[in-house]
Amino acid sequence: MPRRTATMLASTLMLIALLCAGVLIPVPYAEMSPGPTVNTLGDHDGEPVLQISGHKTYPADGHLNMTTVRVTSAAYRMNLVEAVYGWLAHDSKIVPHDTLYPDGKTEEQSTQENAEEFSQSQESAKVAALKELGVPVKSWVIVSTVVKGSPAEGRLHAGDVIKAVDGTAVKQPSDVAKLVTKHKPGQKVVFTVVPAKDQEAAEKAHKTATRTQDVTITTAASDDTGAKRAIVGISAGTDHTFPFTIDIKLADVGGPSAGLMFALGIYDKLTPGNLTGGRFVAGTGTIDDNGTVGPIGGIEMKTVGARSKGARYFLTPADNCAAAAKDTPSGLTLVRVKTIGDALDALKDIRSGDTAGLPTCTTKG
Repeated sequence: MPRRTATMLASTLMLIALLCAGVLIPVPYAEMSPGPTVNTLGDHDGEPVLQISGHKTYPADGHLNMTTVRVTSAAYRMNLVEAVYGWLAHDSKIVPHDTLYPDGKTEEQSTQENAEEFSQSQESAKVAALKELGVPVKSWVIVSTVVKGSPAEGRLHAGDVIKAVDGTAVKQPSDVAKLVTKHKPGQKVVFTVVPAKDQEAAEKAHKTATRTQDVTITTAASDDTGAKRAIVGISAGTDHTFPFTIDIKLADVGGPSAGLMFALGIYDKLTPGNLTGGRFVAGTGTIDDNGTVGPIGGIEMKTVGARSKGARYFLTPADNCAAAAKDTPSGLTLVRVKTIGDALDALKDIRSGDTAGLPTCTTKG
């Protein structure tokens, strides 16, 4: 066989082998791509996303769209060809698999965690919107979760209201950890609580629960490296009583990143006029009870998804601005926000058409 022909044959066989390897050999990466966007002022699956009863509401036109990111499943292992294609594509992002599913987290665990974060974001969105409107909201610290096998298991329960720890009144969730860690592992700590069932009964009767009980728990050592902290095995959170009913109907969505847009949608429906002036505004960002907007993941995918649906303005958490501004979709203005108040100020300019002073994102933040 002529040398040139043999060389070409060998090269062809090598190329085929490389292509086969690229298709067959999995790589430790996952893909993020734009997910659905949903107008918080509109309907989803045939019913309003925001449903408010017991308080006067107003028609709201325009778009205040929350945005999502679609990710590959935990079990899926992409091959090298898919990874290279994703790296070259504009509307997807390839990230290490452990970024989305750290420490071997299963898809079921990730889904459950995202569902809990989504539920909490809804509660915070309601509180933030009502506080901005000057509507009082009652709140208290509760046992959010109890770790299986921990000292608190069977002693405290999710939903118990934590009134005090060692006689010191608890006013916010962070107080609980501070008071517990004053102890050394093996020492006893006393929780004064309203049992969850009593709290639930009081809420149904529109009364304040008054019966408390003391629960004594022996602390254990944390699993942290270095100095061992005293723990009891719970996480503390906040629960609220609202003066009227606000329901958010949106299935198959997880994570905390829709908080800002839910809060703005609630605010819009509870106030006359339209926040957007009929404009198409999308956005993202976590929100806490005080209306502070926090960063989220997948910002580049969310801006692409929003623009593809017609958004002209994108409310962007300040801490995500630099990343988002590196590749802003054509025709989309990134508006920098740190609080719900910032977002409302920006929407005022947007609906008036006077957008020259909008705080826009740059690659520096």
